[in-house]
Amino acid sequence: MQKPSKDTGSGDRTVASLGEFGTIDAVTSGRSQPDSTVVGPGDDAAVVTAPDGRVVATTDVLVQGVHFRLDWSQPEHVGRKSVAVNLADVVAMGARPSSVLVGLACPGTTDISTVTELADGMWAEAARAGIGLAGGDTVSADQVVISVTALGDLQGRAPVLRSGARAGDVLAMCGRLGWAAGGLAVLGRGFRSPVGVVNAHRYPEPPYTEGPAAAEAGATSMIDVSDGLLADVQHLATSSGVGFDIATQNLRVDDRLAEVASALGADPLHWVLTGGEDHALVATFPGEGSVPQGWTRIGTVVPAGSGPAPVTVDGGPYTGGDGGWQHWR
Repeated sequence: MQKPSKDTGSGDRTVASLGEFGTIDAVTSGRSQPDSTVVGPGDDAAVVTAPDGRVVATTDVLVQGVHFRLDWSQPEHVGRKSVAVNLADVVAMGARPSSVLVGLACPGTTDISTVTELADGMWAEAARAGIGLAGGDTVSADQVVISVTALGDLQGRAPVLRSGARAGDVLAMCGRLGWAAGGLAVLGRGFRSPVGVVNAHRYPEPPYTEGPAAAEAGATSMIDVSDGLLADVQHLATSSGVGFDIATQNLRVDDRLAEVASALGADPLHWVLTGGEDHALVATFPGEGSVPQGWTRIGTVVPAGSGPAPVTVDGGPYTGGDGGWQHWR
């Protein structure tokens, strides 16, 4: 991974020249807020509605050179990604996104256009989920760091936890898998196309409406795929005290993804099983008939200890390499 630059712009309009409040004004002026935002940016704190009486809350931090590279992604892509990865966690609890708060750290030499493009991506992704940016903070740092806190509304339902899967449930997924890994592989080889695959790495497109839909359908457990299908299903297995068997015949490998893998000498199924950052949703349901439309059954929940590993693939341990991303590894 490249060493992050300490200078992301060379123009006269930098965050240092505008100052904190000028920068905040540049990214908030003219933006509209949903009804759920009672008080938006400009006061000591935001005020948002919480009609359920409970609030789902999550935070993710994205660091330049670790989670994104500005020579691979446009600032708008990074902005979209920073919001999407957080909202995926909200909907994985079965909640509807309600608002996001953003913390941005960057060098004073950062061109204001970089910051406004980041904000454009954030607002665009928030709008895709039907929400707005309710507030945040800006500080100085040696590189770009983005921290997003996302909030969600359970709409009267119980949260869908990782710990509810039971033997006999079916495992299903919604969204796409392997595309972000394919895009990363393409970029790592120095290419910038096919754009559809590369963009999947630059910013995910979580199925926001499907988390609440799964909760309504009676999902017993759920998680978004951030570290890889096998790694994240392992989290369900650990939390629920069960095992899983994944059927690869039910995992769709898109033709375009297969073409890219062939060109790079890679196995597209490995990307699907282990590639993270697509933020598809994976959930368990009490029976085949309870799996919502738009979801695909990809496996079964089995009693703990009934297989050779907590998570098996086609009845056996996966032998194709690492099962997914691990921090500090």
